[in-house]
Amino acid sequence: MTTAQHVADFLLALADERGEEVNNLKLQKLLYYAQAWHLGRHGVPLFPEKFQAWSTGPVIPALYWKYKPFSIRHIATHAEPPVFDPAAALLLREVAGEYLAIDEYDLASLTYRESPFQNARGGVDLSEPCEAELSETDMREQFRQLAAA
Repeated sequence: MTTAQHVADFLLALADERGEEVNNLKLQKLLYYAQAWHLGRHGVPLFPEKFQAWSTGPVIPALYWKYKPFSIRHIATHAEPPVFDPAAALLLREVAGEYLAIDEYDLASLTYRESPFQNARGGVDLSEPCEAELSETDMREQFRQLAAA
């Protein structure tokens, strides 16, 4: 079974390969877009972990806490990236190609404007904490429409 940690390892290895720096905030957004695009294209989640609608955008709490010691610094990893089936690996490379060069704050801003995040927050101001989960149905529908465009 693929986990969010496997996807994080793959994305971090891709970032290193491309000379891009990824901190905790950016990693969370890359994971979100990997999951959202997978849902949109394939109809099923890539990994089972759920995102919460934090004030910094979608976050998988367990991975946030794991990488919290890096703070805003680059997450240095030397782990061998996991092997994915060709379709999943292609999707992750496409996500990296689309989002890796975008600043983490701009990525967060993108998520704020998307309906899965807005629906999960339910009008809670970004200055307030929120642990509501993002709906995979909302993610699937929004990204299915984007994939069809």
